[in-house]
Amino acid sequence: MPDVMSSSRLIGVGVGPGDPELVTVKGVNALRAADVVVVPVMDTGERGRAEATVLHYVGAEKVVRVVFALNERSDRGRREAAWDAAGARVAELLREHGAVAFATIGDPNVYSTFTYLAQTIAELVPDVMVETVPGITAMQDLAARSGAVLTEGTEPLTLVPVTAGAEVLKEALNGAGTVVAYKFGRQAGEVVAALRETGRLDDAVWGSALGLAEESVRPAAELDGSPLPYLSTLIAPPRRDGGRGGKL
Repeated sequence: MPDVMSSSRLIGVGVGPGDPELVTVKGVNALRAADVVVVPVMDTGERGRAEATVLHYVGAEKVVRVVFALNERSDRGRREAAWDAAGARVAELLREHGAVAFATIGDPNVYSTFTYLAQTIAELVPDVMVETVPGITAMQDLAARSGAVLTEGTEPLTLVPVTAGAEVLKEALNGAGTVVAYKFGRQAGEVVAALRETGRLDDAVWGSALGLAEESVRPAAELDGSPLPYLSTLIAPPRRDGGRGGKL
């Protein structure tokens, strides 16, 4: 049993948006070098995107499923109780193993469950070493699959989780540069309305399940406002009328 106070490491590994080929070499090495790989699962128990990706690179015997209330949006108490229970389980694993990897879709420092886990572990196991391995984000993958250019020259890039409200998205769309929206499936109608109101609809692109069999990538103008998958991504570029290098 390792000395948890001096040798245990918790490594948050970004495994990308779903396509197993988009896990970095460093990410694969971290998953394979860890003693166990924790994957977050919903309390409904189905295999998540992170778990499916991890199983391309490590055996199932090395994977530990830990329940997070990932589908809980309204009951904060229930959600935090799930985080506490998950943190206690991972702390237990750190007492048994020298290196525990936590696989998260996208990047561990961008709207990731790993953030909450790391905060909990820091309280339970104060001297544990916490590291992260960056991963490809959904906005990068959608840009590649759709041909959308995220930024040029001096353009800013704004990332908005629409769970913060459609008004926050509208404010960003009224600004300069490209706007990327995450987590807006249930508010798809409000998102389309905001794009139309701000003159951003025609150039925007939407995608979900990137790299998976059920992948969908479409111009946002084709969306009719019906609910979309929760993990939907939108890229709304600014109008670029200056020709090549016009934003420099």
